[in-house]
Parts: sequence; structure tokens; C-alpha cells
Amino acid sequence: MRPPRLAALLLLVALPAAAEMAPRDGWAVHPTPHAYETLLERLRAAVRAEKMGLVTEAGPTGAAASRGIEIPGNRVVGVFRNDFAVRAVRLSTAAMIEAPIRFYVTENADGTATLSYKTPSFVFTPYVSEGGDELAALAGELDTIFAAIAARAAAE
Repeated sequence: MRPPRLAALLLLVALPAAAEMAPRDGWAVHPTPHAYETLLERLRAAVRAEKMGLVTEAGPTGAAASRGIEIPGNRVVGVFRNDFAVRAVRLSTAAMIEAPIRFYVTENADGTATLSYKTPSFVFTPYVSEGGDELAALAGELDTIFAAIAARAAAE
């Protein structure tokens, strides 16, 4: 039996508002002064400037809006580059499940947006026993590139 529409509406209103991203183990979290759409554009430009590839983009915001549901801006942007993929897969076939590594852009209640990502070294940690020091070094190279992308995108 479907609940009455009023009950469903009250349930939606009772849901907590989206919390801003908090620091957590293995993540880099960059609050910015930029609006959500501006930060997305800055991220795309920073990915190109750091000579990486924008591989995927996905998020529920637009699809939810088309159904009459409002949620804060929320977008996952997958970033990688073929030379890193070739090196990684040679070191650990299993590690390639993690590519592309993702940035996460979230809209905050005050109209600003936050840029977050799991650091590549954190993402590849489970595979270092298989890929060894070379995989750890590759992840370190990616850490540097991802930090540069984040700094460029988040800068004022």
C-alpha cells in the first residue's frame, strides 16, 4: 500500500539537509569561495591545465530536478591519463578498478562549493602489496598532480 502523498512529502521534509564535506582519512577536502557551477568549470580547466584527462562525469542533481526534486549540486568527475593506466595495469591488474580517480564537487548551503577527493596513494594502498614500490611511486606522482589540480581549481 502506498503512503498518502502528504505523508511522503512530510518524510522528505524531515530528512536532514546535506552536510558539508568533512575531513576524513585518505581524503583531501578543499572548501572554496566558488559557486558550484563555477567550481565545476574551474575543475575542468585545471584538469586540462595539468595535462590529465576528464574521463567521466556523473551526478544526481540534474536528474533529480527533472523529477521535481531539489538537492544541492553534486558531481563526481573522473580523472586519469592513459600513460598512468598502462603503468598501473602492468603493476597490478586489480588496481585498475580504481581508475579513473574521482574528484567530488558538492554545493554547500551558503552557496559555495567544496572540492574533495580520495588521494591516489590512499586509493591504491590495497594494491601496493601486489604492485610494489613502483605502484606506490605512481600513486605518489598522481598525488602531486591531483593536489595541483585541486589547488588550481580552488584558488581564489
